[in-house]
Amino acid sequence: MMLAHVKNAPEIRYGGFVSDAEKEYAEAAIVYATLTGAPLPSPEDLGIYGAAWLNGLAEVVGEYRRHVLDSIRMDDNEAAERFLDAMETLYQAIMSFDYPNAISLGLRGRSDAARGMVERTRGDLTTALRAGKLEKKMAELEEKLGAAG
Repeated sequence: MMLAHVKNAPEIRYGGFVSDAEKEYAEAAIVYATLTGAPLPSPEDLGIYGAAWLNGLAEVVGEYRRHVLDSIRMDDNEAAERFLDAMETLYQAIMSFDYPNAISLGLRGRSDAARGMVERTRGDLTTALRAGKLEKKMAELEEKLGAAG
């Protein structure tokens, strides 16, 4: 619909405004679909260009990072691990598209950022899991010491 309104205004259509809006729309639609169990919307479903959709997909990695961190805070390590796996899957998918930035609208930079987020998130989750194990061991020790005394 938006594209129909800007078809006679290439300075707007190709100035970056529309592709940024398409990217944000794709990101929101993909996150909504994955969190609700709905089918993943295609670029055609959303009425946007494929490059904008791919960039939206790359941005979903950041949203999943937030879910991992929220899951860690709620002691839901299983959910945190699922979202980390999803982040890694998305990263692998976007890395398979190796096109010049003029065609991919900056996907390479977003894929590099996604890689960094995946690595930081893996570290955060590993730290949380190790801390949880340490807390459990400390509680067991306290229990043994209390029973012995």
